[in-house]
Amino acid sequence: MTAAEYAPAALNATLCMRGQGVVKGYAIGRAAVMGAAALEVAHYRIQPDDVPGECRRLIEALGAARDDLQNMVRNLPADAPREMAALLTVHSLLLDDPMLAQQTCDLIAERQYNAEWALTTQGQLLAEQFAAMEDEYLRERAADIRQVIERVLRVLSGSTALLPQLDAGQDGEPLIVVARDISPADMLRLRGARFGAFLTDLGGPTSHTAIVARSMNVPAVVGIGNIRALVRDGDVLVVDGMTGAVIVNPPDFVLHEYIRRQSAYADARAELTLLRDAEALTLDGVAVKLEANIELPEEAEEAMRAGADGIGLFRSEFLFMGRSTLPTEEEQYQAYASVVRTMQGRPVTIRTLDIGADKTLDGEIAVATNPALGLRAIRYCLANPEIFAAQLRALLRAAVHGPVRILIPMISHMHEVRAVKQAIIAAGRELDARHVPHDKNVALGAMVEIPAIAIAIEPFVEALDFLSIGTNDLIQYTLAIDRGDSDVADLYDPMHPAVLRLIAHTINAADRGGKPVAVCGEMAGDSSMTRMLLGLGLKEFSMHPQQLLDVKKEIRLAHSNALRVKVASALNRAERIDLASLEG
Repeated sequence: MTAAEYAPAALNATLCMRGQGVVKGYAIGRAAVMGAAALEVAHYRIQPDDVPGECRRLIEALGAARDDLQNMVRNLPADAPREMAALLTVHSLLLDDPMLAQQTCDLIAERQYNAEWALTTQGQLLAEQFAAMEDEYLRERAADIRQVIERVLRVLSGSTALLPQLDAGQDGEPLIVVARDISPADMLRLRGARFGAFLTDLGGPTSHTAIVARSMNVPAVVGIGNIRALVRDGDVLVVDGMTGAVIVNPPDFVLHEYIRRQSAYADARAELTLLRDAEALTLDGVAVKLEANIELPEEAEEAMRAGADGIGLFRSEFLFMGRSTLPTEEEQYQAYASVVRTMQGRPVTIRTLDIGADKTLDGEIAVATNPALGLRAIRYCLANPEIFAAQLRALLRAAVHGPVRILIPMISHMHEVRAVKQAIIAAGRELDARHVPHDKNVALGAMVEIPAIAIAIEPFVEALDFLSIGTNDLIQYTLAIDRGDSDVADLYDPMHPAVLRLIAHTINAADRGGKPVAVCGEMAGDSSMTRMLLGLGLKEFSMHPQQLLDVKKEIRLAHSNALRVKVASALNRAERIDLASLEG
């Protein structure tokens, strides 16, 4: 496509906005703006005699939306993103949640709201509860609530329109979907159109829009704020997934520059694919392991396609969230075993349930003065031994199919390590009593994400089989910065000398103890930081599969020993490390 083919839409001036680029790449195309049903429904009060009928109308709409989602799961096309079935199922389960159906009916009866008004009110309450959570992944599940509400509202209104303009397209031009948010089901409906990118007002790197866009390798920018209100159908959009910039109706010179960048990026990605089967080996012969972070079992296949050496972090929360009942041991076993089998003998590191203190799994709100420092992660699991035992039994059973490593989040005390070991022994005994095949000899590791464990790391190195540094929380706790708080987000600093010293201290202690250590936070997948992490002595990285080849390229161009000298010198002087000085 040439610049001349993109005549800017009349009467709309050039505008530049910025969000969070969650899938790298560039896109140029016409805007296709998705409506938001939640913003358009009528709110009115009903008569007392109409309450039973209105509640029945709600229940029927919930059922119809659920049936539609389940039908989508049963009839997924062969080329649909592999994550889609699990995401659609999560939304289907939300529609069965009594907190949605029963409490919405209660609002209809108590306040005499019409069904749409009651549904949006209850949905907002549930979404706010999720949005207040500390954990980023759980916080993003507020979007799931909003998306299922949107779906039911469409049923109540009788409208099935989503993006009518996509059906016809515009002379084969790529279309860029602009929305407040995009549900997995809506993304499935959009897949038949020729689109170049997704742009949303809401969302973050763990939102479902981001997850599905990554699986489809389509550029996406989320969390833009109010782009849906400012863009019209047919506007020319330039999407920069590298920086999160979105340019509306760009001038010709900007358009020409982004056409050039788009072409150069496509060539570079094609060249990167040649590295898939190449060794991650530095110029001076240091071998590095590159593993994948996943959130859904289906993503294991993407890790294999990227050439990952294993799964460095499988977040198990997806099995527990968006449902009114706990997953059974069997459900968990099937999910974990599917990943282990997919990885064909490569190690699979599964993190035990990491849930915050501000909401329990059954939907009951728990009061916590500071959820980030409360009953979360391993603290929650040890306080709920039945939940923990079921997960451990499932993990030991899955280990029969290949190497499984159990990763414990938010460890801060040695007594927690001892308690986990005892829980694993007890889980093995229960399986023995049931004559269920399992492997008791799974490797046990801990997340290094609390400064206390990083500072006093030596006994943990001795007691555990491996360590994994969760840089996201380590930075947050070291600098006393809530990374989800926009007022202080600019103070969140991965390159702070104190953070890098903690990482270096952990890596050095693990090396002395002969134990493997990985970084599984965002830093591991940022190729601009690869050389710095090599300079800290890191030999095991874990990241999203889409980032793996970029990091491998940097490793193959780096001289590990020279980097270690440069980085050590900067750390000794407590200086900030200039990443540019590590190149070449």
